[in-house]
Amino acid sequence: MKKGIYIILLLGLVGCSKWQHKPSAGIAVELNGQRLTFADLDEITRSATSSEDSAAMADAYIYQWATDILEYAEARDRASDEIERLVEDYRRSLYIHAYEQKMIARHRPKAWPDSVVENVYAQHQDQLRLHESIVKGVLLIVPQGTPKIDQMKTWMGRLTDANIEKIEKYAFQYATGYEYFPTQWRSINQILLRLPLETNILEEHISHNKQQIVLEDTTSVYVLQITDKRLSGDVMPLEYARENIEQILINNWQIGFLKNERKSLYDDAVRFNKLKRYER
Repeated sequence: MKKGIYIILLLGLVGCSKWQHKPSAGIAVELNGQRLTFADLDEITRSATSSEDSAAMADAYIYQWATDILEYAEARDRASDEIERLVEDYRRSLYIHAYEQKMIARHRPKAWPDSVVENVYAQHQDQLRLHESIVKGVLLIVPQGTPKIDQMKTWMGRLTDANIEKIEKYAFQYATGYEYFPTQWRSINQILLRLPLETNILEEHISHNKQQIVLEDTTSVYVLQITDKRLSGDVMPLEYARENIEQILINNWQIGFLKNERKSLYDDAVRFNKLKRYER
């Protein structure tokens, strides 16, 4: 869009036939000490498909820009002391929050010793109970009619090194879905994403110590082999609870750190006579 189009548009905006003074190079609009450049308007109208479209987009933007400035100035002139106090309180809160976050990021421990994690785990088990059951195991999904399914179920029921190798070869050849997680916990909601089963039914199977769950639909056979489990309401295993524990540690550390930081600032203000107290 050419600058000439902007100039015609700006003349219309200010309601006069010429500029009141010669504008600075590159400045398209100026109001109350704030400026819009032609480059700003070029960016705003980049998606325009015609000069008329550009003019309309620029006109709308300038109008919004100008009325925001004017309304804000009017509002400030009429603002009560209460509003000014609220604005100042909010500004102060923003600065304090940004400062605290910067200090926390700079000083927060990179990791927590195992002994500390284990101590928290021992002391806070009531806060570390499962809201849903979790399992370890193997999940295999194969199409209906896949050969040697019964043999594969037998292999999954006894996860020796030799059988694991057979399962992996079988999965590579036939499976449409395969997850091997005997050393990692999965929530039942994660498992149910792969199974045609309701949550309460899977919970029932798990609570009744069913180690191998076999399901079928019109297209697939699903075999879930459970090697370990914890039920909803049980205390989380330590490795599963570690993330929660570290969050507890971080929260406690932050409270203590910020308390000490504020005290240090106060003590320095007293020590260097920045804080002055007077008698009545």
